[in-house]
This record gives sequence, C-alpha cells and structure tokens, in this order.
Amino acid sequence: MLKKLEYKNMGKSNLGWLNSTFHFSFAEYRNPENINFGVLRVINDDLIQGNTGFDMHPHKDMEIISYVVDGELSHEDSMGNKGTITRGNIQYMSAGTGVYHSEYNRGNDPMRLLQIWIFPDDKGHAPNYGEYKFDWSARKNQWLHLVSSKEGSAPVKVNQDVNFYVVELDTGDQIDFPIKENRQAYLVQIEGTSQINDVILNAKDGMEIVEENISITAKETSHILIIEMEKE
Repeated sequence: MLKKLEYKNMGKSNLGWLNSTFHFSFAEYRNPENINFGVLRVINDDLIQGNTGFDMHPHKDMEIISYVVDGELSHEDSMGNKGTITRGNIQYMSAGTGVYHSEYNRGNDPMRLLQIWIFPDDKGHAPNYGEYKFDWSARKNQWLHLVSSKEGSAPVKVNQDVNFYVVELDTGDQIDFPIKENRQAYLVQIEGTSQINDVILNAKDGMEIVEENISITAKETSHILIIEMEKE
C-alpha cells in the first residue's frame, strides 16, 4: 500500500522567524486522523531564519532526531552538551526521564532541518545526546543507514525498532527499497522529484508505505529519507 501526502495539504505555520510544515498533527495543526504513523510521531520541516531558534524547553520520553538539510544547527542542553552540525548530518537526543535543550541557527542565512520524533520502546530511559557527521558521498546513489535500534548496525542508535536511510539519487538513476512483511515505512522527498513505483513525488511531499517493495527513479536529482519500522 502506497499513500502519497502532498506538501500543499500538510499543516503549516509561519511565525516569521520560523516557517514550518507539519507531516503530522503538531502545534496549531490539529488533525485527529493524522497523529502518527506507527512509532513515528513528528516530522516537522522547519525553516529557521538567521540568528534565531528555539530557546531552552523540556522534552520527556521521546527519541528526537534532527537532520539538517541546509545551514548549521547548534544544540545545547541541560546535560551539558553542546554541538553544531551541517547539511546531511544528525543530532539525536533520547529525552527519557526529562531534559531541557535549545536549538539555534547561529548563521545569517536561513537553515532548513527535519525535526523527527519517535516514540521510545519504553518510558524512563536515561537521557542521552549525540551527533554524527556523515560523508556526503556515502549517500550518492546508494542507501546510507543513519539510525537503527540499539541492536542494529547504524552509527546512531535509539530506543526503538526503527531504521533511517537516506539517498541522493542522480537524475535518471534508480534504486529499490524492500519493505518486509509486517513492516512499514515513511518516505520524505526532501529535495527534487522522483517516481515511487507509479507515483510522482515532488519536493517536500511524503509517502506512507506498508508491506510493499518500492522502486525509486529520480526525475531530477533527488534527496530522499526513509524511516522504516514495525507495522502498526
């Protein structure tokens, strides 16, 4: 089963310093039929203006992944961690029993990032923070495994049975992604245009995929993220 979710129909918010697109219900966007997709609770496509950001605020019992599309993201938290990542790299935080953090764009140009929340496999995990910087070439026309469970093989590990993969596919190239029985995935067309089986996705569109193998063909250079998980 494939279900296309067009960018134009997603929730939107513009606070001036922050322009957001919500793949799922968040903040002022309320849709009781679009709360989550399995353990995936939030994908916010955020554009943060220069020298602005999120002040210190709390989180609890959530696995939080930030993937930078453009610009630089600076993090600081109540555990004493500080870090800055750039395009194609990840910050991850297991909020667990509770943590405060801030996220800022310290540069002058707008920064785009995907803020992703995953329900943990249990409540009360010890809070944890990390960041990982990937070589961009590792995702050129091949899947790069970004995130997995603690038992998985990805460099970033979270408290849930979930896998994140990313690819940058050159125009005209094709790549497959299998979805096993009792598994599902959510795909984000971050940049470019591609054809997923018989469905065209444009930049910022999403797609739910349930127990169906997919073949992706890039209509133009395509930057794509897939979040794979157990079927709900």
